Amino acid sequence: MTTKEIRQAFLDFFAGKGHQIVPSAPIVVKNDPTLMFTNAGMNQFKEIFLGEAPVKYARVADTQRCLRVSGKHNDLEEVGIDTYHHTMFEMLGNWSFGDYFKEEAIAWSWELLTGVYDIPKDRLYVTIFEGDEKEGLPRDQEAYDFWKQWIDEDRILLGNKKDNFWEMGDTGPCGPCSEIHVDCRPDAERKNKDGKALVNADDPQVIEIWNNVFMQFNRLKDGSLQLLPAQHVDTGMGLERLVRILQNKSSNYDTDVFQPLIQFISKESAIAYNQGESNEKTDIAMRVMADHIRAIAFAIADGQLPSNVKAGYVIRRILRRAVRYAYTFLGFKEPFFNKLVPILADQFDGVFPELKAQQDFVQKVILEEEVSFLRTLATGIQRFDRYVAEGNVVDGDFAFELYDTFGFPIDLTELMAREKGLTVDMDGFNRALEVQKARSRAATAVDTGDWIAVNEGEENEFTGYDSQETVAHILKYRKIKAKGKEQYQIVLDRTPFYAESGGQVGDTGFLYPASAGSPEHENSIRITDTKKENALIIHFTDEIPEGFKLQEEVKCVISKERRSDIQNNHSATHLLQAALREVLGTHVQQKGSLVNEDHLRFDFSHFAKVTDDELDRVEAIVNQKVRENIQLKEERNVPFQEALKRGVTALFGEKYGDFVRIITFDDHYSKELCGGTHVKATGQIGYFKIVSESAVAAGVRRIEAITGKAAEAFINEQNKLVATLKTLLKNPKDITRSVESLLEENSKLKKELEKNMYEKAAGFKDELAAQAEKIGAINFIARKLDFGNADAIKNLAYSLKESVDNLFLVLGNDNEGKPALTVMISEDLVEKGFHAGNIIRELAKEIKGGGGGQPFYATAGGKDSSGLEAALVKAKEIAITLAEKS
Repeated sequence: MTTKEIRQAFLDFFAGKGHQIVPSAPIVVKNDPTLMFTNAGMNQFKEIFLGEAPVKYARVADTQRCLRVSGKHNDLEEVGIDTYHHTMFEMLGNWSFGDYFKEEAIAWSWELLTGVYDIPKDRLYVTIFEGDEKEGLPRDQEAYDFWKQWIDEDRILLGNKKDNFWEMGDTGPCGPCSEIHVDCRPDAERKNKDGKALVNADDPQVIEIWNNVFMQFNRLKDGSLQLLPAQHVDTGMGLERLVRILQNKSSNYDTDVFQPLIQFISKESAIAYNQGESNEKTDIAMRVMADHIRAIAFAIADGQLPSNVKAGYVIRRILRRAVRYAYTFLGFKEPFFNKLVPILADQFDGVFPELKAQQDFVQKVILEEEVSFLRTLATGIQRFDRYVAEGNVVDGDFAFELYDTFGFPIDLTELMAREKGLTVDMDGFNRALEVQKARSRAATAVDTGDWIAVNEGEENEFTGYDSQETVAHILKYRKIKAKGKEQYQIVLDRTPFYAESGGQVGDTGFLYPASAGSPEHENSIRITDTKKENALIIHFTDEIPEGFKLQEEVKCVISKERRSDIQNNHSATHLLQAALREVLGTHVQQKGSLVNEDHLRFDFSHFAKVTDDELDRVEAIVNQKVRENIQLKEERNVPFQEALKRGVTALFGEKYGDFVRIITFDDHYSKELCGGTHVKATGQIGYFKIVSESAVAAGVRRIEAITGKAAEAFINEQNKLVATLKTLLKNPKDITRSVESLLEENSKLKKELEKNMYEKAAGFKDELAAQAEKIGAINFIARKLDFGNADAIKNLAYSLKESVDNLFLVLGNDNEGKPALTVMISEDLVEKGFHAGNIIRELAKEIKGGGGGQPFYATAGGKDSSGLEAALVKAKEIAITLAEKS
């Protein structure tokens, strides 16, 4: 069976058991502060497990693309080294939400594996939870009894809490699980050793294939367990492992999931794959590339661009790992990784069509990342080449700098070190790595308390489309602590507060007793932010006043002026996108946005800088639509497929429900799916002004703009600036020409000043040469100069090198409080082991700075000008020491 046939057989099987087949959620997670990426099939149903959303279908099945780069067996640096772990993988899953439980889940998993996929029964083992005395949890006898109806009891193994009790996190739904393992070893090996001894023992041929989780409990903050009111089933089976078993391969990478990619890499590198131990490094490199392109391509397609922060940093790190393996072990010195995208897009066409739809965009983003990283890699290699090891050992901190700043895997640093006869201080490297991890953990640590129930009721009706205030009840609250700051989170049964989503920031405002007259009441709760956690609208406050009566009705009032400014910017964003598509072309797609009370930011796909003329046209179109005062047309609860047929603009990477909301400003101009708040008519926006256009990433541009009061203030400020400038220039008729004349005059004066400095430096040449001090065979010159032109000093140094033999030159200068040092060494002395780069690093310490350079020429800058004289004295001491050695 092919991968497509295997995947479809799973979906067809569970459709036949009454399951609704649902699409995969995006790999990039939104509205869940605990996750950056979808790392399990259950993520998109988390709000159902938590009781925060109603059950739409009692039985569900799907294939979900997932991404894991940490946790058990998922250290990124290990992916590609073994044969069965991956960054991105497909998780086949079936779920029951309060419907069937252990009996059906176990029976159907056995039926599918042995009856549909024909996996031999004597190759299968299952595990059940053995119980835990500390938790007061008994053995999962139910699962045991159901399993023994299908499999010999000696193949039902007991598993501990680590392997057979699944938990969503430190708190939340959890329960015992039952794993199914397959023994893929040859028959001869199976005869020699019973497979049960290898289950959960990290044997590459005895692997877990399917996990059935039986959610029975809720873990509280204090660690105790409560029975859930409804029991659920959550199962997950890795498609890549299943394909390996059914295609009778010893490695996931030998299947038709990865082979099209690997064979292309092999062909282009002219290096054969899987040719034995001698090719181990190149095999690993090909596996890394074939694995990583999947994670990167789908993350970008789902809206996550590589960057230096959060989820973007994870994607950049994965991409750079693939590129450095290609560079180091396969000889790809030019961008190549991006060429895998078309092959991948073809593989998933009809399964996850969003990649095929954005193939060109994804490939160009990866290409630009490759170009940038290859430059960084070259710089890192040069840095290593200049590095001087002490005692033939590369310092661990330096190795970590290469890893952290330049993206060097530690094995690349070790390889380069071996080529120079050096070793790497791995203990020091690991210490530095652990410090970074600890710092990262501390920065993201959140201590979340249990919810404290206050009132009974249905949760979270959002009333903010129609009203800016309402009367509500507090349902529950909890305390959280993050980065040393304590806050409270509050959930209401009804709320006008918009929760941050779709680029629009959350509302702020007040809660106060309904019986009070205004928010000025002494027991008012100030809402500082509103966010979504899965489907739950959560209101943030720094404190709940001691006298606040939580059980009583509260008046909820948002900051109305702030909301108005936000709505201006959000509606303007819709007008902007439509204008961009009109001016630049229909290839323009939203790639990110931020809408707050101060400004709007809109990221979009476009592969060239937007010209000034194009920006003017875009701005003019938007302001024309503002003046037309187009009435908002809002449609709620429109079936998703119907909305698409009507030609609305939808975002790639966004998870839409079965019913959506359409925001229209003129049926022939702007029609988008959107959950945000908007103006009632475009005239409320007042005026739209673009303030900047820039590049965000390859193929992604960013426009920042302002509206309403902010735009008015901006124009007034510009007018004042022009008026002030005219006054300073004595009211010329042509202000532009006057400024140009000033710039021309300034440029002319600068050139004359530079000419004087060059002449002054040249005049120093003979004077300095005559002052050369003989130290052994060295002609030593050290001098502090009173001019700061770096080019003039460099020319002086090169000129002295040409005229003075055996030169050891050190020049210091202070340019407006910024000290600098220059070292020039003649080639004769370089051949004797003198190194300007090493010398400058020592001297730079005196001016509290750093620097580097080539063996014959190096420079440094610093912060402490008072250290220049000491640096010159130190230079002489170094010259004396080196003279004695030579």
